[in-house]
Amino acid sequence: MTLAGKHILLIVSGGIAAYKSITLIRLIQKVGGTVQAILTEGAKQFVSPLTIATLTGRPALSELFDLTRETEIGHIELSRSADLIVVAPATAHILARMANGLADDLATTCLLATITPVLAAPAMNVRMWEAPATRRNMETLRRDGIAFVGPNEGDMACGEFGLGRMAEPEEIFEAIEAHFARSGGPLPLEGKRVVVTSGPTREPIDPVRYISNASSGRQGSAIAEALAARGAIVKFVTGPAEFARPKGCEIIAVETAIEMEAAVSAALPADAAIFTAAVADWRVVEPAGLKLKKDASGTPPEIEFTANPDILASVSRLPGGERPSLVIGFAAETGNLETHARNKLARKGCDWLLANDVSPGTGVFGGTDTRILFLDGPEAEDWGELSKIAVAERLADRIANHFATES
Repeated sequence: MTLAGKHILLIVSGGIAAYKSITLIRLIQKVGGTVQAILTEGAKQFVSPLTIATLTGRPALSELFDLTRETEIGHIELSRSADLIVVAPATAHILARMANGLADDLATTCLLATITPVLAAPAMNVRMWEAPATRRNMETLRRDGIAFVGPNEGDMACGEFGLGRMAEPEEIFEAIEAHFARSGGPLPLEGKRVVVTSGPTREPIDPVRYISNASSGRQGSAIAEALAARGAIVKFVTGPAEFARPKGCEIIAVETAIEMEAAVSAALPADAAIFTAAVADWRVVEPAGLKLKKDASGTPPEIEFTANPDILASVSRLPGGERPSLVIGFAAETGNLETHARNKLARKGCDWLLANDVSPGTGVFGGTDTRILFLDGPEAEDWGELSKIAVAERLADRIANHFATES
């Protein structure tokens, strides 16, 4: 995909990740695109306007009341002449201003005045990303049609670790390319809101031990990426999985089944919900506050268990108007695959169910390949042996067809 002839208005706001805008500019220009940059006052504390102007071949703009440009209503021209507006980094502050329609500088005035698509790359401290105000602002901006790339999980300049790190320039560039690749028409799942759960859960026994399983999160991540590539707005609720988080999705990290249930509830309403997570069936009633120690007799401690919430069944049984129109479950079995899968489909009340054999020796848990038995009511399809990426693509296409037929 070439960006030859495409003009990008790049808004750089005041975060440490502003330095990455230099690489992004080079990536765009390397394939024939042009860049006009706007720097907020904060951004100028991190990157030099002269550096940006030298790279783009255009002045790095920041003044709203520029006498030369504003005689021709320059902020309107800037916002309308671009093929795409990219906000990178998009700090918590500028996201809040965007969500509330503020226009107190050149950047936010252009954003409020534009009819051009906007792609934002959030970047902030993990606590700021998780703050209720940021969650509300993100929801508002998504409803307004703003597209997002990232944030990622990783080390931050403040010394903390978590979600909030800006997507790398290469990822933002890929999102820009993807935008223009689909500009010829809407994607099949454009605007559909989908919740995907993934990975294992960890149920604590004491501060150093927990109950979990070998789920890597590979299948859930592949499904989330496939849906996002088809235009869906994906909320990805993941336990502590080993596999990389999917691109183009909002990541919600949890540990326990209780936390996953709460995160799924907060992510609704949605058009579809896909439950790939391997949620622990039981948890310890009262996890020990200190590490359990062996006594002289070596007698194992008595541990009382209780059932975890059945998230798939709970969502499947939501009343009309609250229930996603399509609820999909997964069943990891170690024998009698179809029998157990049919029983689970009936018991859970979901619309579709994908079952696979995770017996020792299959290599499915943590592996790259699987074999799926797909159940749609009384119908059963053996998809045969496929890579998990191929399963994701096939399922995403089927979901797209479902909504196309439904409409």
